[in-house]
Amino acid sequence: MDSFDTVVEALDGLKEKGYTINFNLAFDKLICSENKTILNPDEFEITEVHRFEGDTNPGDEDVVYAVESKTGNLKGVFSGAFGMYADSASTEMLRKLSMHK
Repeated sequence: MDSFDTVVEALDGLKEKGYTINFNLAFDKLICSENKTILNPDEFEITEVHRFEGDTNPGDEDVVYAVESKTGNLKGVFSGAFGMYADSASTEMLRKLSMHK
């Protein structure tokens, strides 16, 4: 797995590896509004995780996930804050995401 210094580097590096879909977390699923793709936790695997911690500002903390669908050869990314700045997620989704820390 590659090592990146910034979120932008991670997103660019993963895009070069074919992770071209941009997902957003929607409580209990990942969605891509551009192509209307929806993945439930049992429909994808997390293949890479890149975590970034802000040196002085907790608001700078972020995590980037590389995601592959179990069917359909979809590869994409999603990123978001963790800790107190994290988005709301279902218990099932939190379990899926925490398995890959």
